[in-house]
Amino acid sequence: MGADYRVVVNAGWQGWVRNSVTRYLHKLGREIQSDMERMAPVRSGRLRAGMYHEVNRGELRVGVRDVPYWSTVEFGSGPHIITPNTKKALSWPGARHPVNRVMHPGTPAQPFMRPALYKHRGRL
Repeated sequence: MGADYRVVVNAGWQGWVRNSVTRYLHKLGREIQSDMERMAPVRSGRLRAGMYHEVNRGELRVGVRDVPYWSTVEFGSGPHIITPNTKKALSWPGARHPVNRVMHPGTPAQPFMRPALYKHRGRL
């Protein structure tokens, strides 16, 4: 008494795996981006508008484009001095007089990216 086994390998299995992984990464990217948008503070909407996800060659990238202050929002900033870039002095509505520099007390962190990335998602 014997047993015969036959294994048939689908010639397109690599494409099927690649497509399945790409679909999964897009779904994961959409979830992470959605969480980032929900967790981010909103003042002008520019930070949220710059958020994106993309999948390229099996690699998922999630981030913020064209918003240079995203890292200050995410990580905060310590106390620092602000000086004028193009003018000779700083002035703002309500200031008693123009000044050469201002001591900024710093900005507290408002993390939105790390909590979205590290969120336990279970099964997608």
